Amino acid sequence: MQRRDILWILAAVCALAALVMVQFSSMATVATSSWGLSFRQEGTPPVGPANASTLKKYDAAYLGDTGQKILYLTFDAGYENGCTAKILDVLKAHNAPAAFFLVGNYIERNADLVRRMVAEGHTVGNHTMHHYDMSKLGTMEAFSKELTDLEALFKEVTGKDLPKYYRPPQGIYSQENLEMAQKLGYKTVFWSLAYVDWKQDDQPTKEAAFAKLLPRVHNGAVLLLHSTSQTNAEILDELLTKYEEMGYRFGSIETLFSQEKG
Repeated sequence: MQRRDILWILAAVCALAALVMVQFSSMATVATSSWGLSFRQEGTPPVGPANASTLKKYDAAYLGDTGQKILYLTFDAGYENGCTAKILDVLKAHNAPAAFFLVGNYIERNADLVRRMVAEGHTVGNHTMHHYDMSKLGTMEAFSKELTDLEALFKEVTGKDLPKYYRPPQGIYSQENLEMAQKLGYKTVFWSLAYVDWKQDDQPTKEAAFAKLLPRVHNGAVLLLHSTSQTNAEILDELLTKYEEMGYRFGSIETLFSQEKG
């Protein structure tokens, strides 16, 4: 083998190695996480995949001020099955503000309910147009379209601008997603208290719901509930009453970011 051929082979090997390194580096920058919680002690805030101070850099939060007995009620809604009107009735009776994170088809098919949410002082947040895994949308253009299309639809239905609060579908996110949302003017809202309430063919009992939602409640908790849950619709009045008896009051999502610490 001639010396020139050997040099060409070495150059090709080096180029291939460099390409592999770039690919691995690119994979690292788009690493994704799924929001999950570890409860270490009842009545205290759980540990999340990212802490409050890290999230704050991206205008994101999962927890309010742990020095105050304030709870933040949030509901995710991918579709409507008759539970939301009752939930709104209960919220009104308790004078409790909530945030509803909606997807495109919900707004399209339930305009009256969406307008009612707004009229009764609740916040409608952006759960994206199609509920995709947003961490797989690698460009700002694709990510932005999922949010801005929902903004336009909300404006068409309500005549108002959509508040800039974003919840990643399925809780899946990446650092790049947080940065993109921030650049679009959004605050990303995770949660510090939830339970398995979304399985329509396996709804939890009242007792099972209370076993999760009462002992684990904590100061500054951001509750994630699904408005499709029949259990939630049935227990919400009693649940909020119990929270009130424990000394909690309910804050709007707008105040979350002025109250969160860390």
